Amino acid sequence: MLEISFAPVSAADDAEFVSEVTALVNEVYADGEKGIWRDETARTDAAEIASFIRAGELVVARLGTVPAGTVRLQRLPGGEGEFGMLTAHPQHRGAGLGRELVAFAESWAREQGLAVMQLELLYPTEWEHPVKAFLRGWYTRIGYRLVHTADFAESYPRLAPLVATPCDFLVFHKTL
Repeated sequence: MLEISFAPVSAADDAEFVSEVTALVNEVYADGEKGIWRDETARTDAAEIASFIRAGELVVARLGTVPAGTVRLQRLPGGEGEFGMLTAHPQHRGAGLGRELVAFAESWAREQGLAVMQLELLYPTEWEHPVKAFLRGWYTRIGYRLVHTADFAESYPRLAPLVATPCDFLVFHKTL
């Protein structure tokens, strides 16, 4: 049975849970962003995951007691909702888990009185990354529209040395 909910703030102090979620996010991103980052670049670490939990921003999808997916939700200063760090365990891809997590995110935004949901997608500029191309198409099919493109190195100069290839940062919006 799939259960999707915000991780309780107390889970930030559960080292085993934080480690499990961190490993899931890093595994999914290592596969989904292969060739974009320099070798050994992790998407996140335990301290960042714990900080998202403490801030009440991390949603976890569980099958039984096992984390099967995640999404980070936040309210942006401009009044939009934003989801990021969307993950689905490789064993559960194609089963609708990502769609369920996005539906949860959009429902949360509506409950918060937010009219727009935003997502950002790192996208290589010199070659087509199959996972990123799939995600771009999928986000478009579920109603997201590209509203801004920025050079990743200009937007995130601290992270620029970690990418292995030039990338754009695509910003999508969906009116809720």
